[in-house]
Amino acid sequence: MPVVIEDRPIENVREEVIDQLIMNYSHGKLSYEAFERRLDTAMASNSNVEIAALAEDLDLAVDPAYVESKRRELSTQYAVGDTKDVDYMVNIFGGSNRSGRWTVAKEIRSISIFGGSDIDFTDAQFGQKEITMKVLCLFGGDNIYVPENVNVVSKAFCIFGGVDNKAPCIADRNSPTIIIEGFAIFGGIDIKVKRTIKEKFVAFADNMKNMFN
Repeated sequence: MPVVIEDRPIENVREEVIDQLIMNYSHGKLSYEAFERRLDTAMASNSNVEIAALAEDLDLAVDPAYVESKRRELSTQYAVGDTKDVDYMVNIFGGSNRSGRWTVAKEIRSISIFGGSDIDFTDAQFGQKEITMKVLCLFGGDNIYVPENVNVVSKAFCIFGGVDNKAPCIADRNSPTIIIEGFAIFGGIDIKVKRTIKEKFVAFADNMKNMFN
């Protein structure tokens, strides 16, 4: 006998319903407006019954191809094989950018003196569950972009500078953790989300829709 909907873990119910919404939207069963409206409700609601009701009239079930596509596009990617112990980024009177699908070292050391760097973990491949960033910003600054499903711990010290951490606090022991250490002296470190989970869901759904149409 199945567990009543009220007693099921809400995150499981939420994930199943969002999967159904994406699956049915991508196959033309839902308009974009209806998909976005239901997705907003599914992500915001704290009621299992309300969330489950969003998919009651949807008959298309998730299949193995969908599960594989979701794993490839939405899950945190882990690198296969050994990763570098230390990666250096040095910017003096200049700047650099690290983005796209790149492999994250166990430790990143970033030095920005009268310069700065953009470090984007959105599509990066992690080699381990915990990485450390050691940052020195002297009359410069670093922008660090992280996915919503990655934990961020800031331990940096500021002297006539600042750290602006806009990353959400997510206590998920299965997600990677980025520990940021170092100093911002007459400079700054900005930590923010480049793409929200909702934006990732919508982009994934649109990709699926384009594939089927």
